Amino acid sequence: MPGQSSIFGLRLTPITQRRLANFRANKRGYWSLWLFLGLFVASLFAELIANDRPIMIGYEGTFYYPVFIDYPETTFGGFMETTTEYADPEVREMIEEKGWIVWPLIRFSYDTVNYELSVPAPAPPSELNLLGTDDQGRDVAARLIYGFRISVLFGLTLTVFSSIIGIASGAVQGFFGGLTDLFFQRFIEIWSGLPTLYLLIILASVVEPNFWWLLGLMLMFSWMALVGVVRAEFLRARNFDYVRAARALGVGNATIMYKHILPNAMVATVTFLPFILNGSITTLTALDFLGFGLPAGSPSLGELLNQGKANLQAPWLGLTAFAVLAVMLSLLIFVGEAVRDAFDPRKTFR
Repeated sequence: MPGQSSIFGLRLTPITQRRLANFRANKRGYWSLWLFLGLFVASLFAELIANDRPIMIGYEGTFYYPVFIDYPETTFGGFMETTTEYADPEVREMIEEKGWIVWPLIRFSYDTVNYELSVPAPAPPSELNLLGTDDQGRDVAARLIYGFRISVLFGLTLTVFSSIIGIASGAVQGFFGGLTDLFFQRFIEIWSGLPTLYLLIILASVVEPNFWWLLGLMLMFSWMALVGVVRAEFLRARNFDYVRAARALGVGNATIMYKHILPNAMVATVTFLPFILNGSITTLTALDFLGFGLPAGSPSLGELLNQGKANLQAPWLGLTAFAVLAVMLSLLIFVGEAVRDAFDPRKTFR
């Protein structure tokens, strides 16, 4: 059709083309998106970048992949039936006598302790530990890569689930109105008035939190971010002529909400998603910093910040964690600004 183009085989309407052009016109947000996606995709392969296990071993004409599979020491001519300790110099020499080893860029995982330090931990940056070690002798660069991945995955998961619940709640309120809207609003006013951080700390101290338990606790309070926006859109559109015509034709409420009103409400909703993701990552970092976040030993940016506070004589800990958080959150803010410009009907592009 005239006025339409396609991307990845999908036809784009003129309004979608305009939004994409507006997004590209914001160079700062456009390149921030690609940079953030590049860092995130790289972190998904953290095991291939930072690991205390080799990526690949060639031994006596056979290929082995220790990063994915556990091999006993007897596989490489040893005497122990336990999993091979590839960091042991004797094991490395034994393998290299009859084969070769391909190591990751960083030879430490997030929980690997470097026992070959020449100075007490936390050790400053060196050729072996590019960003130094923390107070337990663990490589900071490895913990940053794994911590970045778990922070973004946590934030994305929380954003998706909280958006689904918030959009559904706001849609029901705005579409039906009346007592439904009244009771929902009073409930939200009470629920949003609760001290969220204190409740999270209390609940996290009762049970030992893990990734999913902490996600559930934060989901209890984060779903309200989009309710007001979606509710306002549904209240505005529910009496439009096309909605009344659909009712007159016998179209069900669920179909009207999903197919006719929700697409209009999503325009305002999408602009908030990068900022919600930003807030989710910040909340997780704050809980980890206070010691009520992920289990002890987990790779965490907040935990690294806490170590920097406790070890002022090791400035590389706090500065490194701060730099990673500042870059990550700034990129998300820039992307959010570009998305906001893309959906703003007042914006034009050349």
